[in-house]
Amino acid sequence: MLEKEKKINKLFIYWLCMSLLLVYFAVLIGGLTRLTNSGLSITEWELFKGILPPLTNTSWNLYFEAYKKIPQYELLNFNMSLSEFKIIFYWEYFHRIIARIIGLFFLIPLIFFYFSKKIKKKYLNTCLVILLLIVFQGVIGWYMVKSGLVKDTTVSHYRLSLHLSTAILIMSIMFWLIRNVISNNEKFFFKFSISNIFFQFLIYIIFIQIIMGAFVSGLDAGKIYQTWPLMGKNFFPNDLTILTSKNIIDFNNHSLVQFYHRNLAYFTILYVSLMTLFIYKKKIIFLYKPLYILLIILFLQIFLGIYTLISGLNIYLASAHQITSVLLIFSALNLYYFKTK
Repeated sequence: MLEKEKKINKLFIYWLCMSLLLVYFAVLIGGLTRLTNSGLSITEWELFKGILPPLTNTSWNLYFEAYKKIPQYELLNFNMSLSEFKIIFYWEYFHRIIARIIGLFFLIPLIFFYFSKKIKKKYLNTCLVILLLIVFQGVIGWYMVKSGLVKDTTVSHYRLSLHLSTAILIMSIMFWLIRNVISNNEKFFFKFSISNIFFQFLIYIIFIQIIMGAFVSGLDAGKIYQTWPLMGKNFFPNDLTILTSKNIIDFNNHSLVQFYHRNLAYFTILYVSLMTLFIYKKKIIFLYKPLYILLIILFLQIFLGIYTLISGLNIYLASAHQITSVLLIFSALNLYYFKTK
């Protein structure tokens, strides 16, 4: 009986890990869809109808004609051919397909685990929260796309950041659950103490930084200042004037958004440096390994961020920069997990 329980537990872990990898892959494809300006190529939600791509020239022309009616085509891509349209179509199509796969891959095994009573009660509620967030994420995805179909040539950067941050939240919950299942534990994230808050705060910083990165991407704010360490010839962008307190939180301002994204990165480096000193000073040896992992990923992310900028926003570097941010939040979660008792 014990051997059977171990097998079920392994199956449960493999399922969670595969679910996490699928969401990670969806974020990768979603990022490339944004970077290639492909996200508005399918102008209908088509939850069931859109499972198969167009298979005839007539079908392709119907999709292309629908795309021609939106501002992105009329203002930016009016010279686009059908063959060029197919390229951007497939980016969005594959992103939607992987989203459907995630939903089914998570739902069907969860039903099996529940009705066969193979899932522990302490993990069931977390899985249900993840399922609800996955459904919510699908709705957000369409809500985001709709923002670029009427007046604008791109989607709202606020909705884009909501879409990305929800994906990060889903993966973070999955990651924490996997760590609990593997260690046969029930550690709670929101377990407050002074030292816990110190480690939690890093996770919040990275999460906010990812949101700022989505703002930069959504506004194409990385195209304004492509120099480092200065923005042009100054630390503070010379085209920016702060006249009122409202100007400080104007997240529609391209220069300000890039300025915040840069400086939040510097703050993250400073915070991790202080955390490193704290861990070594207190000689918390069991945190050394997860700390090293965090530091390696942080330096990789810094490197990718700088070179993405000065390369003129190379798509592959930008994609790597985005996807490494997920690894960074995982490493911060991992460090905090080791810290909690």
